[in-house]
Amino acid sequence: MDLNLNRADYLQVGVTSQKTMKLLPASRHRATQKVVIGDHDGVVMCFGMKKGEAVAVFKTLPGQKIARLELGGVLNTPQEKIFVAAGSEIRGFTKRGKQFLSFETNLTESIKAMHISGSDLFLSASYIYNHYCDCKDQHYYLSGDKINDVICLPVERLPSITPVLACQDRVLRVLQGSDVMYETEVPGPPTVLALHNGNGGDSGEDLLFGTSDGKLGLIQITTSKPIHKWEIRNEKKLGGILCVDSFDIVGDGVKDLLVGRDDGVVQVYSFDNTNEPVLRFDQMLSESVTSIQGGCVGKEGYDEIVVSTYSGWVTGLTTEPMHKESGPGEEVKINQEMQNKISNLRSELEHLQYKVLQEREKYQQSSQSSKAKSAVPSFSVNDKFTLNKDDASYSLILEVQTAIDNVLIQSDVPIDLLDVDKNSAVVSFSSCDSEIRSIEGQYGTLQAYVTPRIQPKTCQVRQYLIKPLSLHQRTHFIDHDRPMNTLTLTGQFSFAEVHSWVVFCLPEVPEKPPAGECVTFYFQNTFLDTQLESTYRKGEGVFKSDNISTISILKDVLSKEATKRKINLNISYEINEVSVKHTLKLIHPKLEYQLLLAKKVQLIDALKELQVHEGNTNFLIPEYRCILEEADHLQEEYKKQPAHLERLYGMITDLFIDKFKFKGTNVKTKVPLLLEILDSYDQNALIAFFEAA
Repeated sequence: MDLNLNRADYLQVGVTSQKTMKLLPASRHRATQKVVIGDHDGVVMCFGMKKGEAVAVFKTLPGQKIARLELGGVLNTPQEKIFVAAGSEIRGFTKRGKQFLSFETNLTESIKAMHISGSDLFLSASYIYNHYCDCKDQHYYLSGDKINDVICLPVERLPSITPVLACQDRVLRVLQGSDVMYETEVPGPPTVLALHNGNGGDSGEDLLFGTSDGKLGLIQITTSKPIHKWEIRNEKKLGGILCVDSFDIVGDGVKDLLVGRDDGVVQVYSFDNTNEPVLRFDQMLSESVTSIQGGCVGKEGYDEIVVSTYSGWVTGLTTEPMHKESGPGEEVKINQEMQNKISNLRSELEHLQYKVLQEREKYQQSSQSSKAKSAVPSFSVNDKFTLNKDDASYSLILEVQTAIDNVLIQSDVPIDLLDVDKNSAVVSFSSCDSEIRSIEGQYGTLQAYVTPRIQPKTCQVRQYLIKPLSLHQRTHFIDHDRPMNTLTLTGQFSFAEVHSWVVFCLPEVPEKPPAGECVTFYFQNTFLDTQLESTYRKGEGVFKSDNISTISILKDVLSKEATKRKINLNISYEINEVSVKHTLKLIHPKLEYQLLLAKKVQLIDALKELQVHEGNTNFLIPEYRCILEEADHLQEEYKKQPAHLERLYGMITDLFIDKFKFKGTNVKTKVPLLLEILDSYDQNALIAFFEAA
């Protein structure tokens, strides 16, 4: 990675949403560009840099929170008209700040995503997609799951208008008019879409996508089927992708891929001869990157990556060198520039301090007056509670627009708290952080009390539901040849009621009941790789899984939910004995690995003592020498998964109890014997115990 970029902070606006900052086109090659940005205060600001200072071109009055900002204009001309989405309205501004459009879409929900191409406007609210041409309604589509982003393949290069929706259920939906032409699954919930190279690549059909679990990919959207070109997996467990752009920052004539993530990481990928992406640069900022653009802002002739962050900072990562080589005459000029900058900053600081004093006095007076209303300061919290497929844990990420003083986490469900490398918090009471592991079958609420470092002290409470089948993840394909157990419910319940029960039990299910009379969802357990198929309609629900414990949890929870609503349920089930052996075989490699890891970690101290005593390790067998060489790595892995073994023991115990519960037998007295067998684990002995009990 031979790309050196230097950071320069330009200015701060209010809190920003995803994709709300753009660079206006340059008047000539490598000339400085203006930045336009919209924030949660509803302000659209356009500014440029002059002598190291941000100078406003225009700034609108506050209004509704700005959810998206896009540039548009007549096709094949510079795209320099500014369009913003706020609430259910689209506003248009010229590059000088004159408003020329105010279009009320009459959508019942706020606009979440927007794409503009010539006179075509593509919008999506949570579940609704609309296409307008010259502000006239053209097409409409109701999605089965939340729409995170919308884009259209370049209409000037392709024969037909092809919009693409990025939906929360890990699917890209390709539309033609108001109908879905086809769907294609991607490896995570897609959060952002962009045209490859800014124009759809060689074919005009190449589309980049980024997911909330940090994966990145390129897919060709042909008229008949999708062609997956490449995918970058998230091996380092970086944050989700919020924004991407194409710009030649390396300077080799090929556009690079710029990526901004919700953990503050900015990345640059170049393309080799085989058109595969290669990481060339990465840098960590202290907050999530909401928008990213390549261009030239700070100084003419120096390319840079411009980013906006959650709290509203506009920052450049520029190719301009920090330490300038200069002759004697230039040195004086640079020094004078610095002196001016310092004196300007000093006067600005004095002005701010005076303002703070004034506001503080005003606040004291207002809070002490008899007519005082609540004067609690409000602050914005950005939170994300997501399931990590790789290690079956949840990440809770909290971001506040000001410094966080402390976060109190409270749960009415037993959870394991795991430490992570990215954690910078000082934890009291237990070695924990924001990675949380729950136990399936036990459900409730996790609460986070967020206290920022502001006066007077104030706190916001956020709630996160831990669902009965919290480790399950939506998938679109399952193996129908596995031995399945079936749970069937019938009764006087509506489609909406049974859907609400499924939402209560499982993550990643859309809150609204899907269109149609019947629906099928597939799920995979991220910890054990077992699967679940749920099909339900008015008056009937059928749930199939190769894991008896999944069926047992559903039976208990669904009957409890129906009882709460005074609905009579008829419950029947078919248990497939073969499924128990099948589940134990799925657990086997995980259990064997964890037992071996625990055994190795137990040996480390004794082996180190022997090494000190003998002075070398030559006398040890290769297996023990290997343990000593990998000691740090083994201990680190064991520390990261402190309760892994106990969880596997718990799952095997539940499987044992659930198998016999369906037969009407209580085998809790035999659990100690089961644990003894697990301590001296042998797969065949365990299967034999399950069959003989």
